[in-house]
Amino acid sequence: MSLAVNKKSILFKFFSIFSVVRIYNILLIVIAQYLTSIFILSEKNFMDVILDLNLFLIILCSSISIASGYIINNFYDEKKDLINKPIKHKIDDVVKNSTKLYFYFFLNFVVVFIASLISIRAVIFFSVYIFFLWLYSHKLKRILFIGNLFYSLLTITPFFAILLYFKNFDLIIVAYALFLFFILLLKDLTKDLKNLVGDFTQNYQTIPVVFGEGFSRIIISLISLINILLIFNLFINFSAGYMDLYYGLSLLLLIIFILKLYKSRLVSDYLNLHNILRLIIALGVFSIILLAV
Repeated sequence: MSLAVNKKSILFKFFSIFSVVRIYNILLIVIAQYLTSIFILSEKNFMDVILDLNLFLIILCSSISIASGYIINNFYDEKKDLINKPIKHKIDDVVKNSTKLYFYFFLNFVVVFIASLISIRAVIFFSVYIFFLWLYSHKLKRILFIGNLFYSLLTITPFFAILLYFKNFDLIIVAYALFLFFILLLKDLTKDLKNLVGDFTQNYQTIPVVFGEGFSRIIISLISLINILLIFNLFINFSAGYMDLYYGLSLLLLIIFILKLYKSRLVSDYLNLHNILRLIIALGVFSIILLAV
């Protein structure tokens, strides 16, 4: 009987850690890094990229760093998540905070060790990345708009790691990076609307908390328009076969997003808006394959 209970407890803890580190997000980033390497950055053939050991280690370091970032973010956001995400908080809370911290430091040690197998530059890059992930969770995310900017920057940072590895700095990469940055910024600002109650209670200085929902909608609309302009830029200057289908779909989804934004009042409404942006990002990852069609 006790053995069955123990197995059940271990299973619950496994799902709790799975929830904390958001494996689904990390897997999406891994897929994006490999597809970007294969279809955009590298001039090597498919199998050479897949079997590239240094690339694998860079992506592994990125994944573990992101996982540790989610853990420390979960640690600092515990009280806020209790309000904004009560169900997820119950799942995450199965593992003690002390255990999460031990796991956090262990993962960071693993990242530095693996990076040392690549080069000293990799050690410096990922050490700085880990530091800013901590700083964001501890301090920066509470600062008005700075938190949103750093969220977007830290999310696209793993792509700079492979960009530096391949030493490929074509303008098309800058154009894609800008579009992704502003979509992520839009996503984080929308999440602030969804998390307004918890952010207000815990004194997070987000735009909805400081200026209200109406002003937030104006800012989100302006950034949506920037994204629309960036899509037109991709259409006009970086048209690449079937990728135009993705540009067109993204444009349509952003128009729907803006129209729904001014009708949204409930948490569920903002969640739907957030999911539209997540869909644009996910489709963008898998649409990279269209470059080869």
